[in-house]
Amino acid sequence: MPVIRPHVKTAAVLAGVLALAGCSGSEAAVPAHPTWHNGEVNAVSRTTSAAGVAMTTSMRADGTLETVALDLATGRRLWAHPATMAGRLPGMGVPAPAIVESSGGRLVAVAVDPVRGGRWKAVLVGRDARTGIRLWTRPLHSTFGPQRCGTFVCVSENTALSRARLSVLAPETGKQMWQLPGIAEVEWSGTSHAVFLRMARHPALEAYDLASGRRSWQLPVEQALGPGVDLSGGWAFGSTGDDLIGYVAPYTSPSTKRVSAFGLFSVRLLDGTVNWLRPSVVRVYPSGSPGLAPVVRPVDQRGQYGGFARLDASNGRVLGQISAAQIPGSGWWLAFPERMDRLGFLKHGQQGSAFDLATGHGTEVKDQRGWSFCVTDPRPLPLKHQVAGFYPVASLCEFDLASGRRTTGSEAPPAWFTGSQDGWRIWRDEAGGLHGVKDGTTTTPGMYG
Repeated sequence: MPVIRPHVKTAAVLAGVLALAGCSGSEAAVPAHPTWHNGEVNAVSRTTSAAGVAMTTSMRADGTLETVALDLATGRRLWAHPATMAGRLPGMGVPAPAIVESSGGRLVAVAVDPVRGGRWKAVLVGRDARTGIRLWTRPLHSTFGPQRCGTFVCVSENTALSRARLSVLAPETGKQMWQLPGIAEVEWSGTSHAVFLRMARHPALEAYDLASGRRSWQLPVEQALGPGVDLSGGWAFGSTGDDLIGYVAPYTSPSTKRVSAFGLFSVRLLDGTVNWLRPSVVRVYPSGSPGLAPVVRPVDQRGQYGGFARLDASNGRVLGQISAAQIPGSGWWLAFPERMDRLGFLKHGQQGSAFDLATGHGTEVKDQRGWSFCVTDPRPLPLKHQVAGFYPVASLCEFDLASGRRTTGSEAPPAWFTGSQDGWRIWRDEAGGLHGVKDGTTTTPGMYG
């Protein structure tokens, strides 16, 4: 799971911005693409969507959570039910519901519901995604949450116990098809296969046939990045074509003060062969998915950061970079335009600077805009009956680099941030409301996968 802490600074060219079609006379301007805004939700997780339904986890005014289903075409709420977390780690963020179109064509929503008393801390519930009608339940002790894996549902169970496992379930009935011992997470899935990250002392990527549970390949992460990988610093994955690109963040052991192995690497989905690797680089935020537009900084053996480079996810080559000597001091936040062809250094309320990533040359900041985090010091969510430290999914705002102030009039964040699914892009605003635009952008991963 991508561990994104919004307060830490952390090739394809995408198009697809929301434009307004100009009208003459007394006619009002109309959107060039179908759009909607639902301000009745306070979305704190990513959104997931399939077959005309979008889903998110929302926080109520009293600090409790709920699973919310929206009509993808209009943004109208279809239904909502109470939700909870049981054993989820704060650094992983609030989980989104899983939404799965089964092999029989039924659309099923799966989420973790609270229980009242008893030996179980929560219950996994499968519902008809369009009506909210309950189809099945499965009691849980602790879990990181459900995920879609092809036409099945995958859920980590007993994550706080020594008998942790990942179970693969039939979405229409909740029947267990097969399971893996230990803790694992889905990083990619197709119709018949999925790739899991096995979270262990020596983590590994493993591909399985979803129908039979037969493993087709295995790749120890240390084989790509070197010995000493520790997932405590966070990780993120994204796919491009036939490859899976993974990022493992550095982690400093409190006892040894040693930094774990970290960096980016690409794996062929067919057989687990390593295509390329970029060890000892950190992913920066905001930026695109590792599988789309990774932007990184190298770190040397002394812990000194280098410049910035945008990589080609298909081959790991540098598409553009600036050197460490060009970085303008401190007190800045990164800001990228829609196409990520420039790198901006935003200084709130002051003039910033910008560089052309293709040439590495500085550019005039007049009339230049860039997207960066709306808030640089977010507050943790005031969740009820949960441990502290959970943050909502971050929102992006557009800034004028010449003044360091927010701009007005820009409707949609760039596609490298939102991602796109079946032509729809969905994002969260600062207040937690959800926005959607159907602009036909090719299906791609966003910053949050």
